[in-house]
Amino acid sequence: MQQSNLALPSEFVLRKATSEDNWPIRLLVLSAKLDPTQLRWQQFWVIECDRKLVACGQLRNFLDTQELGSLVVAPTWRGRGLGSFLTQHLISTTTQPLYLECLGQRLAQFYSRFGFVPVAFEDLPRSLKPKFRLSELAKKLIRVPVVFMHYQQTEAGNRAKLPRTEEI
Repeated sequence: MQQSNLALPSEFVLRKATSEDNWPIRLLVLSAKLDPTQLRWQQFWVIECDRKLVACGQLRNFLDTQELGSLVVAPTWRGRGLGSFLTQHLISTTTQPLYLECLGQRLAQFYSRFGFVPVAFEDLPRSLKPKFRLSELAKKLIRVPVVFMHYQQTEAGNRAKLPRTEEI
């Protein structure tokens, strides 16, 4: 796999979530108005600073795929590359095809820098369709700008080129 050009600033720590992170994760996800269902602390990675959780994200496991989800950086900690670092880390730990859903073109553009490409609901793996069906319905009925995305690998089987820190 290609090495990344992103680095975590020295005052931050990336680690696997523990049971003590359960409520801080839930509060962070709820504060970002993200889907609070299917939050399992065991699937999360967190970034902390001074023992305070400042970012989180999870890889949800499905039968034949994984979903990158619940990626949140606390508002006062944004703009430091934490979301990019965490996204890169989650991508590097995947073991199956990787998908996500995001709201709006701004987030879709963010994820496209890591090698994600938009995909139609019909082209999602069968195991993800029940979870994403409500989003697809909202997209069609009330024009919620949901974008479903799939992580693409390069032709040689390596991960897509990750952005440099200055591109974030």
